Amino acid sequence: MNYTILESRIEAAWENRLLLKENAFAESVQQVIAALDQGQLRVAEKRNGSWSVNEWVKKAVLLYFSVQQMQKISVGPFTYYDKIPLKQDFDLQKVRVVPPAVARYGAYIAPSAVLMPSYVNIGAYVGAGTMVDTWATVGSCAQIGEQVHLSGGVGIGGVLEPVQANPVIIEDHCFIGSRCIVVEGVHVEEEAVLAANVVLTSSTKVIDVTQPQAVEYRGRIPARSVVIPGTLEKVFPAGKYQVACALIIGKRKESTDKKTSLNQVLRDFEIAL
Repeated sequence: MNYTILESRIEAAWENRLLLKENAFAESVQQVIAALDQGQLRVAEKRNGSWSVNEWVKKAVLLYFSVQQMQKISVGPFTYYDKIPLKQDFDLQKVRVVPPAVARYGAYIAPSAVLMPSYVNIGAYVGAGTMVDTWATVGSCAQIGEQVHLSGGVGIGGVLEPVQANPVIIEDHCFIGSRCIVVEGVHVEEEAVLAANVVLTSSTKVIDVTQPQAVEYRGRIPARSVVIPGTLEKVFPAGKYQVACALIIGKRKESTDKKTSLNQVLRDFEIAL
């Protein structure tokens, strides 16, 4: 597939939506979404050690809503009314899908991934061997690596606009604990462990407390970090109050199996869960 031509057409249609009335431009949008669905294109990719956003692909996702028509979608006894169809043929893709899990067309789910009753939105990428556990959600364009465990009730936010913004990225072999929320383009690097209820936004203070002097991060969890919820005192006109933060309490040991349970990892740091 010639992505250069597709990209030029998407960029042109982005500047002039009237072009979408022409078959060549509308079909180009459809081709990009099909390539996303099959994992041939990604919204964001790691190149030379750093992640970059394919802005034109995100633009295609947004334009897709303009070229699609509302339609009735029937799945067993359930009926939906939407513009985007659901993914199909999971058996051919070697993906285990437990009812009533839902993945929209335009999301890529790699072979050996498991979807418990959960939701994966358009533009998302879910790597091989990853578990999306019960009631977890993977938002638009989120990038989830290989052998990741998104535990029950995890909320991975979608980032469609602005088109230049990084999506949420969870790299390979991460363990995301129950009811964690990761939004606003936060980047969780490989093999990190988030304990239950950690909330990460682009403005959340992430404080490494493992050394005599605290080190602060925002929008990023360093590789192999073990992270728990915390609070930080902040002064307001009405007084001092505790606000949420995240605490890095250590590093995942080299000896720790990448599939080790969250309980075992936290037990190494004497953290009750």
